[in-house]
Amino acid sequence: MEVALWAGGAPGALGTEPKDIPKITVRRVDSSGPTGALIICPGGGYGGLAMDHEGKQMVEWANSIGLTAVLCEYRHRGKGYGHPAPSQDAQRAVRMVRAKASEWNIDPSKIGIMGFSAGGHLVSTVITQFDAGDKESADPIAQQSSRPDFAILCYPVISMGSAFTHRGSEVNLLGEKASKETLVQFASERNVRSDTPPTFLMHTVEDKPVPVENSLVFYQAMVAKGVPGELHVYQKGPHGVGLAKNIPGTADWPSACGRWLKQLQMIP
Repeated sequence: MEVALWAGGAPGALGTEPKDIPKITVRRVDSSGPTGALIICPGGGYGGLAMDHEGKQMVEWANSIGLTAVLCEYRHRGKGYGHPAPSQDAQRAVRMVRAKASEWNIDPSKIGIMGFSAGGHLVSTVITQFDAGDKESADPIAQQSSRPDFAILCYPVISMGSAFTHRGSEVNLLGEKASKETLVQFASERNVRSDTPPTFLMHTVEDKPVPVENSLVFYQAMVAKGVPGELHVYQKGPHGVGLAKNIPGTADWPSACGRWLKQLQMIP
C-alpha cells in the first residue's frame, strides 16, 4: 500500500512530479491483534536512496519479526531538496503512522523508526527534535506527536562540522557553507534529550566513509542523558553492510536487535 505523505502537496514542493511527492509504502503482517510498526529510512548521502539493501530487504526483516514495515521515500538533494524537506517528511511519516494506527492494525505505543547512513542522520534528527503535534490543526495527522517509541541507527551519519563528518551528506543536506550555528543544530550528538526514545546502534570499525566515532559520540550522549539503548560495534564490514549476511560476527546484528526489541516489548 503506497500513501503520499502530504495529501495537498509537500511543504516547499518544487513541482508536482513523482520526485516532489514523498511517500510511504506500508506492508502489514498477518496478525489478529495490533502489531508494532517500523518506519524505514534508507541511506544515500542525502542524494539518493539505497532502496534495496537498506529498503526492501529491511521491509522483509521487519515483517519477519512481527512488525508492520513502513518504507519512507523522503525528499533529498538528488530530487532537488535539502533541509528542511527530509526531516519534514520523516516526521510526517511518524505522525501519519500514529494517526492511522487503528486503521492499519498498529499499536500506537509501538511505533519505531530505523535509518541507515544518511538515513540514520535523518532518524537521529527525528529522535532529538520531535514535538507533541499541533492540537489546533485542522489536519488530524499534524495533531499527532512526531516522537517515535524506539529507534534503530545503522552505521549512521551523526556529527556535522567535525573531523569524522561525512562531508557529502553535510553538503547535500545543508549546503557548501553552512553556518556554525546550523552545523551545531544538526550535529545530533549535541541534541540528545532525556526523552529521546530508546535507541539501538550498530556500526563497524572498518567503515571508512562514516567512521564509527559517529555512533560512539551519539551513544555517549545517550548515556549522559539517561536514554536507554544498546551500542553494537563490529570489526568486519565496509560502509553500507545492510543485513551483513555472510560477514562473520557482523551478521549477528539483526538477531541482537531483535532481542533488544523483545526486551522493550515492541515485538512478541
